Amino acid sequence: MPKKKKTVYVCQECGYDTPKWMGRCPGCGAWNTLVEETIAPESAKGGLRLGLSDAQKPQPIAAVKIEDMPRFLTGSGELDRVLGGGIIPGSMVLIVGDPGVGKSSLTLRVCADVARQGKKVLYVTGEESTRQVRMRADRLQALADTLFVVSETNLETIETHVENLKPELLVIDSIQTILKPDVQSAPGSVSQVRECAVDLLRIAKTNGIAAFIIGHVTKDGTLAGPRVLEHIVDTVLYFEGERNAEYRVLRAVKNRFGSTNELGLFEMRDVGLVDVPDASKLFLSDREQDTGTVIIPTVEGTRPLLVELQALVAPTPYVPPRRTADSVDIKRIQLLLAVLEKRVHLSVGACDVYVKVAGGIRIDEPAADLGICVAMASSFANRLLRPKTIVFGEVGLSGEVRAVSQADLRINEARRLGFTHVVLPMKNYRQLKGSVEGIALYGAETIGDALRLAMPRES
Repeated sequence: MPKKKKTVYVCQECGYDTPKWMGRCPGCGAWNTLVEETIAPESAKGGLRLGLSDAQKPQPIAAVKIEDMPRFLTGSGELDRVLGGGIIPGSMVLIVGDPGVGKSSLTLRVCADVARQGKKVLYVTGEESTRQVRMRADRLQALADTLFVVSETNLETIETHVENLKPELLVIDSIQTILKPDVQSAPGSVSQVRECAVDLLRIAKTNGIAAFIIGHVTKDGTLAGPRVLEHIVDTVLYFEGERNAEYRVLRAVKNRFGSTNELGLFEMRDVGLVDVPDASKLFLSDREQDTGTVIIPTVEGTRPLLVELQALVAPTPYVPPRRTADSVDIKRIQLLLAVLEKRVHLSVGACDVYVKVAGGIRIDEPAADLGICVAMASSFANRLLRPKTIVFGEVGLSGEVRAVSQADLRINEARRLGFTHVVLPMKNYRQLKGSVEGIALYGAETIGDALRLAMPRES
């Protein structure tokens, strides 16, 4: 006698399931996210125990053979950098970003570049027709003889296409449109996304196919669907940048085959996303020296990047004063303002403070603390910095300037772009004194020292 199908209510935000409907999910606290789904009856367990091969049996970890994983290039140096050197066959990469940020444009361009290397590529679109994909390919100049495209949402049909074509790169655009007929729920639901992702992972691993999966995001910028999707894939890439902005940033938040500290930069043009190999020079091309403006050298993985930070500090009659930050953590701004007022006696408590990073690059590392303080002090005192000066260092609550890592990498990038003065922590200064030529170093032990060195009084 067949078993009766079971009905549960599944949260579309976190995957929590309950036998009855609730207005608020007990798992994540979201309202009106529980959707009814049907679970197919489980098959009887048991059966014959099959023999295991030597490769399937447990073995000492020291006896496991390792081989260099062969990679092939994507055609984009920035994407190769973020992936860790290229695409690994059998890997599964999830690309997430806001609508219109350039996910489909980047993947279609990668498909064409890989196909031009003589490899078969299958581009599966569940949101567009093949004619629409061809129109975008014409605009992006992404045509190749071994690039195949199909408009399909049925996972079983997609698997048949993969078995017949045997591609070396598979692109799914997007995972929220794919459905598995055995799962009794709508495409994009937690169950469908989870089951489709597991099957696609099996297809990629068993056939040695590299798979790129495009995912949608929610209104708060996180991946739509279950978090388990990020655990299933090998690499998770997030696109950052406003839809109408000129630049895009690609970050790896998970990477089993490389570092998660690398960053890829792209520029949106008429022909799609174009690599930006020398971002420091590009961000500083329109720079004019003014009060409240400081150049900060940041490091993303192995890549030094010089960015312009702007601060505006102005008295206000309103209470409480406004604190606004763009591409910088507002809590860090509030902390550094308290340090300036307590340790340097700057009366910023009655001032509006606005902090912005030119180009939209987000700054998270502590090495930017000193530059932020100098920019806010420069705007407050209406004093210019020493010409061609960069500033970096971590600031403690007692006003001390702490050393940061990779100081030599930051200084060399600044020297390459024509800067002649560096204000840095005293510990880094002692380590690098005498080993750096063509640029003057100024060591600071406290934030007061840094302000005097960066903004010397005219004699």
